[in-house]
Amino acid sequence: MSLNERLNEDMKQAMRSQDKFKLSVIRMVRSAIKNIEIDQRKTLDDNEVLEILSREIKQRRDSLQEFDKAGRDDLAETVKAEIAIIAKYLPEQLSEEEVRTIVQQTIQEVGASSKADMGKVMSALMPKVKGRADGKLVNQLVQQNLQ
Repeated sequence: MSLNERLNEDMKQAMRSQDKFKLSVIRMVRSAIKNIEIDQRKTLDDNEVLEILSREIKQRRDSLQEFDKAGRDDLAETVKAEIAIIAKYLPEQLSEEEVRTIVQQTIQEVGASSKADMGKVMSALMPKVKGRADGKLVNQLVQQNLQ
């Protein structure tokens, strides 16, 4: 079952169970997917849908930081719940230690030795961790290893 089909089925299930919050989150995600499908005039595959899901979670994490800074716990709780629902559609996330190992292997593979090689490392690394690790964490670990 593709991610699009899974989202549709879960949306129907949320309608049946009258889970309005989950329904609204799934609709927001499906709307983002549909907008890109319309712009690109094609049906998106699972990898492209994963990119959108990752982007949606990233936007919500950024909002969460702002809400925490502003002391808006009510909004922060809502955003945390949205993140939890969307995260169910992403592949299992890698631990920091697993990401660190992949970063070190990739640095050795491309023969990087300084921060000037960061672009080369990131372009080789991101396809390996796509959708399974936070980009900020990956970037941070690469910078630590390229000093």
